[in-house]
Amino acid sequence: MPLSTESALSFFPPMGVYETLFKFLDATGKYMGTEGTHPWAQGFPLTTPLPGGPDIPTRIDFSYQDLKYPQATGGQELLVALRDYYNHFYGAKITTDNIAIFAGGRPGIYTTLAFLKPEFRVLVEETEYTPYWDALKLLNRDYTLIPSNPENRFRPGIEVYENAGPGFALKSNPCNPTGVTWTGDQLRSFVDLFSKPGYGALIDEAYEFFHEPEPESALRYIEDIDQTNLFVVSAATKGLQAPGLRVGWVVASKQNIELFRNFSSIAMGGVARPSQICAAGMLELGRAKHARQAIGSYFGSQRRRYYKALTELGFELFTGEGGFYHWGRLPGHLTAEEFNERLFKHQAAILPGTLCDMMRRHSNSPLATFMRFSFGPLKAESFDEDVEILNACVR
Repeated sequence: MPLSTESALSFFPPMGVYETLFKFLDATGKYMGTEGTHPWAQGFPLTTPLPGGPDIPTRIDFSYQDLKYPQATGGQELLVALRDYYNHFYGAKITTDNIAIFAGGRPGIYTTLAFLKPEFRVLVEETEYTPYWDALKLLNRDYTLIPSNPENRFRPGIEVYENAGPGFALKSNPCNPTGVTWTGDQLRSFVDLFSKPGYGALIDEAYEFFHEPEPESALRYIEDIDQTNLFVVSAATKGLQAPGLRVGWVVASKQNIELFRNFSSIAMGGVARPSQICAAGMLELGRAKHARQAIGSYFGSQRRRYYKALTELGFELFTGEGGFYHWGRLPGHLTAEEFNERLFKHQAAILPGTLCDMMRRHSNSPLATFMRFSFGPLKAESFDEDVEILNACVR
């Protein structure tokens, strides 16, 4: 018999980003993101109004009725707001029956992978969003890697997917961490390929608003989502600047959405009504248009100014046109782990590239000298101090 002090649960480590957060806490005694820290490792946006942007709500009106159990199907006001948003901005042809509500984007991603039939082989790019690896590992899913590395500048083409198929693609677009974004005919070709029988895809559009010159969605190119196994995932976290609401959604065929609602009735119990009410208000079409413009303008300017500063410091950047990260190789032979040890002394940290390696090759990874630098939480006035710290730590 095991000792009573041994856990009855199987061990698993924290998700990649949190590895860095916990190391930072151990080194500095502070949680990254608190006052006086430089949270370049974290994937959250400013939660304050942007220059020229809409107000951010700080109050939510709800009734006693909203304190009851939420509907497993999702609240009607949020379902309608999401339907109208995608149909208005992308010409999508969806109804509220094509939408499931989750407590954030990651639960939607994890649930999709958890119920994916075993005959669907997962196709995932070699450099991707850190929780994809954790989910595939915990769910014991085999997967095939799509090359995405310095050799192809982290930009695999549709032909690589065609050669690897059939399968179920797991793809962030814009990509976290690289910012590389599939748009136009390239995205259309992706949608067409994975709409075929025997194919499917989860397209994670968390950073939709952050693409320049304008936001993009796979829903623009999906003719009849009910005839596909395509899953478009997003959340209030990034574009709506509201990570604390913990509201996400999946747009998919009615058949697949019914399964998600069944799952919610068993394991989730719905999503908090006040959070859904707040998110629905933030998706009002006039406000959404305003937010899309302000996000693109502010974070686009941040992307450009940090690009100039980082390249002048000797970083080799491979960043695309989306997201709020810079992705690149450190100067000289400096590894990301060594760089973080220096940054910790300045209350700063980046995300090591090894945590975005879907093979988890650690110090042997070709991404050991790469970093993801987040400018998402940064105010414009922090720029000079940020560059000063970066300069001190690469020398």
